[in-house]
Amino acid sequence: MKFATWNVNSLNVRLPHVLDWLNEVKPDVLCLQEIKTVAELFPAQAFADLGYTYQAVHGQKGYHGVATVSRIPMREIDRLDWQANGEARHVSVQLEDSGVRLDNVYIPAGGDEPDREINPKFGQKLDFLARMTDWAEKLDGPTLICGDFNIAPLESDVWSHKALLKVVSHTPIEVETLARFQAAHGWVDIGRQLIPAPERAKDWRANDKGRRLDHIWGSPEVAAKARAHRVFEDARDWVQCSDHVPLITEFDI
Repeated sequence: MKFATWNVNSLNVRLPHVLDWLNEVKPDVLCLQEIKTVAELFPAQAFADLGYTYQAVHGQKGYHGVATVSRIPMREIDRLDWQANGEARHVSVQLEDSGVRLDNVYIPAGGDEPDREINPKFGQKLDFLARMTDWAEKLDGPTLICGDFNIAPLESDVWSHKALLKVVSHTPIEVETLARFQAAHGWVDIGRQLIPAPERAKDWRANDKGRRLDHIWGSPEVAAKARAHRVFEDARDWVQCSDHVPLITEFDI
C-alpha cells in the first residue's frame, strides 16, 4: 500500500501536475495540503476519473485547506481545529480494510519572527502543536499522520543548522515542541527510519538548500510495516511548481 503527501500550494494552479503525477506513480492514498479552495469547487471528478473515488475535503476559500483522496475504501472521521480559529488545517480518515487511521495536517508556518510576544503567528503555531500533543496522548490504535509540519526537526534536515537556528521552522523551541508531540504517541519519523540523515557537504555549492518540512509519521506498529520511502525532488523542476515536493511511503499493510 502506498501513501503519499504533498503540499500543492493551490490545487487550482497545480492540478495538471497532480493528475500527471498520480497517473505515473499511482499511490493508493494521497494527502494534499494548501489546496486553497472550498469543497464545492474541489475537482472531485478529475480525481474520480483516475480511480480516486473516495475523498475527504476540508477546504477554505483562498487559504489553507486539506484533502485526502483514495483508491481504496475510506471514510472521514474527524476535522480537528488545532488552530482554534476555524481554519481548515486537518482532516482524518479511516481506511476501512486495514483499520488504519490517517490524519492529514497543515501546521501553520508561524510568521517570520520566532517570538510570540511580537509575532502572534508564532505563538499560534506553538499552541497548535500543543493541542496536537494533547490529542496524541489520548490516541489509540494504528495511525499515520502526514503533511506539512512546517518544522525541520533534525540538524541534517536543513542546509545549515547554524544559519537557521533563528529562522522559523528550525528554531530550538519549535524542535522541542515537535519532539513533545512525537513522544506523546511514540511516533516514528518514517522518512528518517528508511532514509538515514545525510552528512551535509562542506562545499556549499554541493549542499542541498532545501528544508525537510513535510513528514509521514506512524504509530510504532504501523511504522514497522514501512518498506520504502521516496522524495520526488524532480517536482521542483516543473513549470509553475509548488514550493514543496511529494513524498511517498510504501507499507506491507
